[in-house]
Amino acid sequence: MNHSPLTKLIDSFVDYLVAEKGYASNTCRAYTRDLKDFLGYFVSNRDAVTGTVKADGGEEATAVADSSGNGDIEKVSAIIIRSYLGFLHKQQITKTSISRKISAIRSFFKYLEKHGVITENPSINVIAPKVEQSIPTYLTVDEVFHLLDSIETKTLGGKRNRAIFELLYSTGMRVSELVGLDVEDVDFDRRVVRVRGKGSVERIVPFGEKSLFRIREYRENLQGNMHKAPDIWKGPLFLNKNRGRLTDRSVARILNDVARKANLTMPISPHDLRHTFATHMLDAGLDLRMVQEMLGHKSLSTTQRYTHVSIDRLMVAYDSAHPRK
Repeated sequence: MNHSPLTKLIDSFVDYLVAEKGYASNTCRAYTRDLKDFLGYFVSNRDAVTGTVKADGGEEATAVADSSGNGDIEKVSAIIIRSYLGFLHKQQITKTSISRKISAIRSFFKYLEKHGVITENPSINVIAPKVEQSIPTYLTVDEVFHLLDSIETKTLGGKRNRAIFELLYSTGMRVSELVGLDVEDVDFDRRVVRVRGKGSVERIVPFGEKSLFRIREYRENLQGNMHKAPDIWKGPLFLNKNRGRLTDRSVARILNDVARKANLTMPISPHDLRHTFATHMLDAGLDLRMVQEMLGHKSLSTTQRYTHVSIDRLMVAYDSAHPRK
């Protein structure tokens, strides 16, 4: 990575996100990429601070700032940020991607202001495009049962995979939260797990008997598959083939393979299991605020989007059943 003044600021910001906010590695990579794109645009279009903005970013729009002294972050203004918004629209970037990029920029300048790097936050009055809430992708009860039951458990890897996806569906936790679990986070007697969510905020989430059985089966089989007798009740809950902690991407790849072997007709991601959990819990009548707490959502409105799924399904059932639809 180029260590210009601007990229060093990005590095320190991302270090802060990891150390103090507990952001996932995928989020940090996306923020790094978004900020490099924006600051590259700033370097190529810094005349905008005097009111003269280039028509577009040109070939240099996504270049990372070099080490030629273009590190005066104080020169970034609301004008250049709005100009960048216009540039993204011209490139036909989706509203969702633009909203994420603006979120990264806002968080970055808020961090710089908080740490005294800048005296005024230029992004504070910049409005991101409104993004329509999409209906989450989810599996039906039959589909998720078929998916879980299709996982072979003759091998240690199969036992681990069954335990992983049973726990994801049983708790609705994020995949980043799952791979961060240690054995000590699981209370096997009470059937609850301590989950460290965004910003290192902890929550306690219950899980089911089937999930409990699969986790115990996996952990107990670890001992017979290791050369040295380990303490199987310590360390990361789920291990890779090298006996290290699994990553988000590894779990996604495993799920892709499981879904392919189960002949699912739709692509599925670990996050879709989270959507599936929330949808099924609400369908079964669980209180919205309880689902919010289990998912670790800060805002109830984030959880409320799952109610749209239930309402849409209710309307389909109504239209098919009512004689005067």
